[in-house]
Amino acid sequence: MKFSRRRLLQTSAAVAASSGLLAAGCSDRAPRETKTFDALAETLLDSAKDLMLRAYPETASSVGIDTGDYAALKSQLTDRSAAGQATIASDVRSLLSALKKVDTDTLSADVALDMDVVTSVFDRAVEGFAYPYGDVALLNYNWSYRNGPYAVAQNTGAFVEIPSFLDASHAIKTSDDADAYLTRMQAYAAQLDGETERVIADGARGVILPDFLMEKTLGQLRGARDRSPAEWGLVQSVVTRAKDLGQYEDSAVSIATQDIVPALTRQIEALEALAPRATSDAGVWAKPDGDAYYDWTLRSGTTTTMSADEVHQMGLDELAELHAQMEPILQSVGYSKGSVGARMTALGADKRYHFKPGDPGRAEIMSFIENTVTDIRGRMPQAFETLVPGFLEVERISPDVEAGAPGAYGGAGSIDGTQPGHFWINLRSTDLHNKFNLADLTYHEAIPGHVWQGEYAFKQSLTRSLLAFNAYSEGWALYAQQIADELGVYSDFPVGRLGYLQSLAFRACRLVVDTGLHAKRWTREEANQWFVENNGSNPEEVRGEVDRYCAWPGQACGYKVGHSAINRLRQSAKTELGDKFDFRRFNDALVLGGNVPMTVLGRVIDAYIAREKQA
Repeated sequence: MKFSRRRLLQTSAAVAASSGLLAAGCSDRAPRETKTFDALAETLLDSAKDLMLRAYPETASSVGIDTGDYAALKSQLTDRSAAGQATIASDVRSLLSALKKVDTDTLSADVALDMDVVTSVFDRAVEGFAYPYGDVALLNYNWSYRNGPYAVAQNTGAFVEIPSFLDASHAIKTSDDADAYLTRMQAYAAQLDGETERVIADGARGVILPDFLMEKTLGQLRGARDRSPAEWGLVQSVVTRAKDLGQYEDSAVSIATQDIVPALTRQIEALEALAPRATSDAGVWAKPDGDAYYDWTLRSGTTTTMSADEVHQMGLDELAELHAQMEPILQSVGYSKGSVGARMTALGADKRYHFKPGDPGRAEIMSFIENTVTDIRGRMPQAFETLVPGFLEVERISPDVEAGAPGAYGGAGSIDGTQPGHFWINLRSTDLHNKFNLADLTYHEAIPGHVWQGEYAFKQSLTRSLLAFNAYSEGWALYAQQIADELGVYSDFPVGRLGYLQSLAFRACRLVVDTGLHAKRWTREEANQWFVENNGSNPEEVRGEVDRYCAWPGQACGYKVGHSAINRLRQSAKTELGDKFDFRRFNDALVLGGNVPMTVLGRVIDAYIAREKQA
């Protein structure tokens, strides 16, 4: 399969013509007509898949399909230049026009659901591409969870994403694979230059990193550039993994020295030139059309139509409810005076729950995670009828970028099962984690969280498997933490249950702080102080979190909005089914229905309820 724009547009034209037939279908069609309409719709869905893979070739490697018909993608990276992004935007708009012509009443239920999911993705992306700045997360499998106003920030941009992507997702089994890795190294340098071009153009529009993010981003870029290229993880990855295939060190070091270092320098110089104009305004409200932009990112992050005021109040209400659950546990372990936040701060300072400093503590943390994963694996048959392998590796986030990275993140491996899912843990300081919250973090990122859920998503069609929705993904991960609690993991460790509840409260705080920063014009300092005082969270962790919200407006709100929606649907299923409600079968329905917007998840659960009633 050759991925050219001409081929895509020819295909789009054909399916657009066929969409006229789909639109003309009638609701009382015969089964044979339904099959015909389904086939035409699936042609359109295939065109969407082709567009996404061509636009974001990293995806083919991330899900393990960069062979055979998709082999050409293995040597390519996304075009991050302004022209490249404009081409993607144009193609998305053209295909959306065809998607919207389809009358889904002419389709079978499964195909209609697929059409609704894909159309929602393209619709959201077209809205985002209408803004002349920022990144739109149409797909890009590893980074589909965030939209942001900045082409480059402390947690956004090729310099953060591509080295870890190549190490974790670019498989090297043959000399062709190693050569493709080197080609991608050259493409990485081109990506940096494409982003630099956008940084300069956005700066002319008044879209400049806040001064505190500018300082952090420049520090990371300089640190990456100034190390000897021979020592880069990007270089060592191909040298180590291709050692039986040939000599690649000289070529990798040459590309790093001659192409990547100069590109990093150009990006640094562009940001340095803008730095004197940077302000301390933390929220996107300070950017052109900032209020409208935040409304879009909030809708995208939650896949709902909730307003900033509604999200803000939801956070306050859910925080109060969670603190009420924490109160009796705090009393029972001897913390009886002060606010819940103050007592959780005191609990966090308790040395009994700290890991050792330095490398001994890092080893202790990795061992703790391994034991936690082993235990929760054994409990999974109690929560699911349909099981998946949960293929997992736990790795430290690269020290090159951990200063601007979150405390942890995770995701599933490849569709074919050859590449594991990953739980990346930030170990820049062992104080980021403690013994009453690390297990809960593991459930969120690994099993039964992101890694586990992602393997169910691979049971969908390829088009659907490529898609992810922030509110579903993160809502599921919080629900995974809840599953672990319901399976009794804290029955002998009440302080661990406090950590779990504090984690949920942490996500409720995100609703308040994200909307506070971007809609209510809070300062960075106000956001940090409110967060620490109201949830007793680790101040160092909070600083990194708040900076993340500044760069990814709206994304942090998807967690609790998605989690609360899942629980409302579960309660509805319990009410409807009564004695027929089965915990394992409900969980199966959630994960086997695929990663969907919150606006679609209700339909998935309605279909499950109907099946259970008939059983």
